[in-house]
Amino acid sequence: MKRLRPETRERARALQLLYAWEVQGRPPIGEVAQEARRLCGVQSLSILERAEALATAVAADRETLDQKAGEAAEHWRLERMAVVERNILRLGIHELSQGRTPPKVVIDEAVRLAHWFGGAQSSSFINGILDRIAHELGRL
Repeated sequence: MKRLRPETRERARALQLLYAWEVQGRPPIGEVAQEARRLCGVQSLSILERAEALATAVAADRETLDQKAGEAAEHWRLERMAVVERNILRLGIHELSQGRTPPKVVIDEAVRLAHWFGGAQSSSFINGILDRIAHELGRL
């Protein structure tokens, strides 16, 4: 099996933190990360620290990210989306908005997360919404 790039592992960990954060009623991300370290051990502290920073940034900007996702997801209310899909979209929209990572990489990574953690139709759903947002932001 191909070894995953550190950035891919960071995004996957950030998604896991955001998922736990949302299903636990949105406590501080630091508490969620501390519990994850306790339960899972620490394979790579630097990856977990960067994942925590990414998840914290996404959580802090949740309302804006949710608004963008809701506007781009025609005929879908955000609260009807699965928790995993909602948080993959938040991660992707955050990264697209930051402009530090090429948009195709952001979308490919989000689709990969959807394959790993989402339902059967998640990857095409995520791809379509992030592609639309990338175009709206002028990134594609």
